Amino acid sequence: MPTVLAILTDGFEEIETVAPIDLLRRAGVEVTLAALGPGIHATGRSGLTLHADSLLEPAGGPAYDCLFLPGGPGVKTLRADPRVRQLVLAQHARNGWLAAICAAPTVLHDAGLLRGRNYTAHFSVANELPELRGAERCVVDGNLITSRGAGTAIDFGLLLVAILVSPQKSAEIAASICA
Repeated sequence: MPTVLAILTDGFEEIETVAPIDLLRRAGVEVTLAALGPGIHATGRSGLTLHADSLLEPAGGPAYDCLFLPGGPGVKTLRADPRVRQLVLAQHARNGWLAAICAAPTVLHDAGLLRGRNYTAHFSVANELPELRGAERCVVDGNLITSRGAGTAIDFGLLLVAILVSPQKSAEIAASICA
């Protein structure tokens, strides 16, 4: 079964985090939540606290099929942590999937991975990402999967299921949740 590492930090956007993780787990994907902070808990922008499975390990840790970066105000912390950049670059080097929603594509930009690529992100970071495809809800280019924000989180999660499991499983889950 596919594996996903989701990085949590205080200030994560709850909908953008929980919706894709829920859909992936419904599809049988093994999703590991890794907390970036000093403790095992991370509190989102709206006060929801998630209990991570572990603390974030450096890039030498286990390999995952997909690295998932949620958006929200916590993206500032993701961008500032060298471990996140190392994980992004290691995932890219092994041609693993990189999934980022809302402002999180800026982490991919900081790592130099968006040059010449198609991607989308939240309009709040358009000044940093002038080539983003702002009208598209989700964009796949090579091993990069990006999405615009909380309003696209279900589309994003179903796309991740289609890519990591199968389009049929994605359609099955979409029907079951009335998407």
